[in-house]
Amino acid sequence: MFERLQKILSARGIASRRKAEEYILAGLVKVNGVRATLGQKADSEKDDIEVDGRVIEARREMLYYLMYKPQGVVTSNIERREGGTVGHSVRDLLPADLRGKVFPIGRLDKDSEGLLLFTNDGVLAYRLTHPKFDHEKEYEVVIEHPMTGGQLDKLRKGMVILGEKTKPAIIKRIADRSFRIALTEGKNRQIRRMCQKVGNPVVMLKRIRIASLSDVRLRAGSIRLLTAQEVSQLLKSVGL
Repeated sequence: MFERLQKILSARGIASRRKAEEYILAGLVKVNGVRATLGQKADSEKDDIEVDGRVIEARREMLYYLMYKPQGVVTSNIERREGGTVGHSVRDLLPADLRGKVFPIGRLDKDSEGLLLFTNDGVLAYRLTHPKFDHEKEYEVVIEHPMTGGQLDKLRKGMVILGEKTKPAIIKRIADRSFRIALTEGKNRQIRRMCQKVGNPVVMLKRIRIASLSDVRLRAGSIRLLTAQEVSQLLKSVGL
């Protein structure tokens, strides 16, 4: 879908729309390698939109937190009322002083648990969630029945779900009924749909790594600030 560059840059957290106009006029924005012009539109899913490094350096102070999302909690930073009551979401687990300041990057379905990154860094969010960047997220999966080698091979090579073929995945068996899988995409309930398609439903699904981030000591419902080293490694891993 074509949108004005100002709107795209704002959605990525790089700048306000007014500030984005200034960057465009200053020649600091390119689309597919060509200097952008004010009023230009682009497709954020297909076009390569670049912003000069000076803009990145000038971004506001960024915050980075890691949470362990428990089962039964919805990945949303917005209060939602169902039947007159507020649904339990990750927002409820955030300290009051962080609500509205940091936002979850990507999603974990309500029945899944594990690591969830929170930040106000729109550029990082875009790099981690856009499929063209191929950054890994790793999960530990427990299934209903012992998984055969043939079933694992189908998961590993990719299969058609939601009308599209999934990308190849890295899989390591842990036990008869459990394995680890690293994906570079995040289709809706992808792992659950893949396992269901090979006839072996998921019993437990836990995200254990986001790009370079992992933490085996973080307890369900807890959140912590990333260390400077973790932030540096994470930004480096996504090319920032």
